[in-house]
Amino acid sequence: MDDFDAQLRELIARGFSFAHPRDATGEVAAVVGVRVHHGVVDVVQIYGEHDADATRIPGDEMDIFFPYKVFWRASGSSAEVVKELLALPDPEPGDVPKVNGCWVPARPGRSKWLSASA
Repeated sequence: MDDFDAQLRELIARGFSFAHPRDATGEVAAVVGVRVHHGVVDVVQIYGEHDADATRIPGDEMDIFFPYKVFWRASGSSAEVVKELLALPDPEPGDVPKVNGCWVPARPGRSKWLSASA
């Protein structure tokens, strides 16, 4: 198992849920991992080995892919972005609003509800 495989397993162990949004032709556009926790939403979008983006946003943001407020963001190679995301500490209680989950697009016209973890 390589380092990136271990990183992906760590995302799963931390409670990330994954969706595979598809384009209009049905092709997978990205692998998207989302974790709603401690009043924030962590999002990682993996487009390929050398192309990923991750953000930490407030849990009350209406659109997790185009948020108005961002606490943290990283872009670059998938392994480096996931490494930085895994290194983020959890927010302190009271720093951010309580949130129960968020909607994530799954394919054109469809979304999936992801519940918050503790």
